[in-house]
Amino acid sequence: MSRKLKVLQLQGRYNVNASDLAEQIIKGLPADRFEVVTAFLRGAPGEGEPHSVASRSVYFDFPQSQLKGLRLKAMHRLYQFCREEGFDVVIAHRFKSMNMLMLLNRWLKIPLCIGVQHGIGDFDRAYRRFESRLLLTDNWRVVGVSRAVHEYLLGCGGGFTPRNSLKINNAIDIQRAERLLLSREQAREALALETGAFVFGTIGRLVPVKGQIYMVEAFATLKDRYPNAQLAIIGEGRSRADLQAAINRLQLAGRVHLLGARNDALQYVRAFDVFVMPSLSEGLPLAMLEAMAGHLTVIGSDIDSLKPLLEDSGGYIFPVKNVTALAEQMVRVLELSAEELTAKGNTAYEYLCRAHSIDDYRQNYRQLIEQALNPEPANHG
Repeated sequence: MSRKLKVLQLQGRYNVNASDLAEQIIKGLPADRFEVVTAFLRGAPGEGEPHSVASRSVYFDFPQSQLKGLRLKAMHRLYQFCREEGFDVVIAHRFKSMNMLMLLNRWLKIPLCIGVQHGIGDFDRAYRRFESRLLLTDNWRVVGVSRAVHEYLLGCGGGFTPRNSLKINNAIDIQRAERLLLSREQAREALALETGAFVFGTIGRLVPVKGQIYMVEAFATLKDRYPNAQLAIIGEGRSRADLQAAINRLQLAGRVHLLGARNDALQYVRAFDVFVMPSLSEGLPLAMLEAMAGHLTVIGSDIDSLKPLLEDSGGYIFPVKNVTALAEQMVRVLELSAEELTAKGNTAYEYLCRAHSIDDYRQNYRQLIEQALNPEPANHG
């Protein structure tokens, strides 16, 4: 029996939860063929917090200061660790982890390195593109987590090509999501939302980049024409005071609800009639996919990472930050019949199953590893 392939999954910060896609990659690597070690550059689980499903977890717990600039101490420790372990494969998530491995692998010579890029913009700086072109060797594969991220990589000038780069869509465990989802009545009762209201909803941190302020301002322009409409926002963050001030200024008390952070917020999506994502920047937002699991009609901004997803799922699109255009799309949805709204939600769900299945996601990473390490011989017949 051949030995197991030894895989390191390297992440910037500790973050393990039920929908964590790094954990889903591990679940796609059979334990009889792969030994997976998960390592986090920063952070560690507190009491009661989950651990990775990997066979072993390593918490470097570097202070933030050691991960800036030349990062010599952190680089040296990571080099020693990788050299001692003798990994066959490293999967590095996000720019910092990927960049550190690109530098170190000039000496480590790990047979296969996979960089997972979750967002757009990491290679906008000229020196990063130059460094990437210099360090991308034949044993590197770089994954974009959506069509938009993959197209960004190919076009950014960082040395990413169709040969060394590919798209593996972020995904969710649709069956798990459906098991968690509360019914419309249960979700509305839990959130104290009116049973008969038409609810626009969103889930996300309350931070400026999520664009919730534009959603509130758009809702204010239509609230008088549609007295049955309400807006619900699940999440917490530093923008709460600004959002509350806008609610007061626009006289939206009782119509716009800041519901705070909720554990497993996914379970509440059926409380909404429509899911809105007014973000200014995203990688591939799992909250949008979770809304599709609830058969919701979706509206989103036209940022590069959202537009293809909305186009392919039959969603509604508006120019980012454009309050008037967002309000127009919200009105379009309000004017749909119940049957049309249901059909739109079903179209989104069908797209989700077709393009973002967790089984396909796991299989794609496993095949990437197997094919890169054992390429099929050329057919000269």
